[in-house]
Amino acid sequence: MRDRLDHLRRLTLRDRQLLAWLAEHYILSAGQITQALFPSARSARLRLATLHSIEAVNRFVDVTTGDRQYLYTLGPLGMLVHPTTFHDPDHPGARTPRTSFDRVARIVGSRNLRHLLGTNQLFIDLIQHTRSHHSTHLRRWWSEQHATAAFAIAGIRPDGHGIWSADGRTVGFFLEHDNATEPLGTVLAKLRAYSRLAEFGPRYPVLLRVPSRRREANLLDALAGVPTVMPVAVGVHDEHPAGPAWSLTAEPGLRRCLHELPSNHGPVNPATNPHRPIEDIDG
Repeated sequence: MRDRLDHLRRLTLRDRQLLAWLAEHYILSAGQITQALFPSARSARLRLATLHSIEAVNRFVDVTTGDRQYLYTLGPLGMLVHPTTFHDPDHPGARTPRTSFDRVARIVGSRNLRHLLGTNQLFIDLIQHTRSHHSTHLRRWWSEQHATAAFAIAGIRPDGHGIWSADGRTVGFFLEHDNATEPLGTVLAKLRAYSRLAEFGPRYPVLLRVPSRRREANLLDALAGVPTVMPVAVGVHDEHPAGPAWSLTAEPGLRRCLHELPSNHGPVNPATNPHRPIEDIDG
């Protein structure tokens, strides 16, 4: 126990930020952690080795993408820091695991592992962008479970939710990360669930992030002329999300940066819209 207390005292602010992300978002790759927090791959590798040695993190080899890099989750020490972490990406209502090993086993065995990594990549790209563009800020990064719980009254299940500030504008968004494993009809059906939220909450753009230009074109064609309560924007995985990567379904000929998308934080009403940003910013 004394060793663990000593190890807790050795955790830096950067370490604690990483553990908070792993608690909320289950898993990050070595590359993603380097992008978001470290000046070089070498410095990331050395610090992650230390965190692994004191059991702040667990790691295993990625077999989902073929690059064989390490993937990181919370270790026993990390779970001491975050005892109420999300614990099952496939079954949110499952019983809390008794050990960090049980939690890791659920994540490693998740059918959503590749999807989790892809979802997290958009937010990691935004965080990396803020490191060299100091007027930008990712003000909120919520996981699927967090966003689903926060907006439960509307019944939406976004893959992620964020609030992004750049060039004096603050834009909320809901992410639907698409790996082209579902029919277009299933993807389009998800959009209908957002109409209830728009009645009393924010009207944030729904980002459909797809793996190819062909998938993007098919979605834009399917949504051409279809009115949606929330703005809907389509973009491709390998384009940087902060830049001009997004085509609004209502204006498919123009690509916009994330902060240029239409966004409304909704009414200032703590009863029906409790997650509105504290600052009264309209954008």
